[in-house]
Amino acid sequence: MTAREQQRAHALAHLVAGELSTEEAAGLMGLSARHTWRLRARFLSAGPAALVHGNRGRASARRTPDEVREAVLASAAGKYDGANDTHLAELLAAEEGIALSRVTVRRILRGAGRPSPRRRRAPRHRSRRERMPQAGMLLQVDGSVHPWLEGRGPRLTLLAAVDDATGLVTAATFRDAEDSAGYLEIIRDTARRHGLPLALYRDRHGAFETPEGRLPDPDLRLADTRRPTQVGRALRRLGIRSVVARSAQAKGRIERFWGTCQDRLVTCLRLAGAVDRETANRVLGGFVGDFNARFTVEQTGLQPAWREVPAEVDLDEVCAFHFERVVALDHTVRVGGLVLQLPPLSGRRGYAGRRVDVQLRLDGSLHVVLGGRTLLITHPDLDRSRLRSLERARPSLSRPSPAPRPPAPGYPPRADHPWRRVTPGSPLEAAIRSGEAPASRPTDRFTDQLD
Repeated sequence: MTAREQQRAHALAHLVAGELSTEEAAGLMGLSARHTWRLRARFLSAGPAALVHGNRGRASARRTPDEVREAVLASAAGKYDGANDTHLAELLAAEEGIALSRVTVRRILRGAGRPSPRRRRAPRHRSRRERMPQAGMLLQVDGSVHPWLEGRGPRLTLLAAVDDATGLVTAATFRDAEDSAGYLEIIRDTARRHGLPLALYRDRHGAFETPEGRLPDPDLRLADTRRPTQVGRALRRLGIRSVVARSAQAKGRIERFWGTCQDRLVTCLRLAGAVDRETANRVLGGFVGDFNARFTVEQTGLQPAWREVPAEVDLDEVCAFHFERVVALDHTVRVGGLVLQLPPLSGRRGYAGRRVDVQLRLDGSLHVVLGGRTLLITHPDLDRSRLRSLERARPSLSRPSPAPRPPAPGYPPRADHPWRRVTPGSPLEAAIRSGEAPASRPTDRFTDQLD
């Protein structure tokens, strides 16, 4: 019996013994006189046990059956290991036909001593930054290194772009590492599907800016102290402003997206049996579509700020690696250890010594362009090491031509040089033999014969 029930039994015992009136007993128990008469009758017939609720100790009619509880625990420990409570409830309903609420699943797991797979730290106080008022005003980009395949395949990096106003994932891709090619692919796919954003919110990764250690000495720097990277050149061509985030918390929208992916996407990749990057990207496409359909915030009122891609802009050409090369005398250019033979122009005119733009497109093709005219398109069989060396090469920049160098000083000619030949029997030979004239002569061009 509970403490309240014991108090009522004590009051009813005094009421039955005639030591208390009905009104006094009702006041002690906090009940009405009518209900006190009911309890008195039950107390006289069954004793103190009549004060206990009749359903006490019985299982609820709405209790989850034991076989369903066992199935939930077996799924959480086996097939869906690592899924959080909400995701596990969704997977059980979609794949196993077990329709339970998140609260019920959580109660079953905690009752069996199975903790949550995610440990949350105590939150720190931070001021909230409101969402942008229009979609397309700010695009957050970042990369996440995580064991996405859980040891079944190579270690991959997930790159994505999230709209700050709506939380829409505009593009995402798996890469071997967080590199410039991945960010160029993100920019190209976003521009094709939605348009050009006004600004890009990113961290200080080397794909966006040249690290300080790779800059020349301060006394040798020009006014432009930082050389733009391949991604920086593409952003400048497309008119997208690049904004630097000073902390990970500043990019909270995409950081929370990483938390969702590391919970849900890892399980989806395991269920799909993904073991390589190609399979992982196919699973990622369906995951992003489902994420956008469920979690995107609808924008009301203002029109989106996405800009249309100009008709004269070729996204494949802009979002590519550009290298400036000089055509050799045999009409070849070298890039990344490759020698590309260029075809002749009309009329078999030569163009050796001219500067061409070598473009490495995201599909792996190489384009050689001279003055807006494509000279060569080839698809070389490049391995990853060669491709990585090309991606790290310095981009072509529009910079002024270097100032002409002064003529190099002359180098002393060899002893058997024709300028140093001395006619036997000449006065110069006699002066050399006597030590009155040096054996070496200055490099001015005049005859060595003295008569």
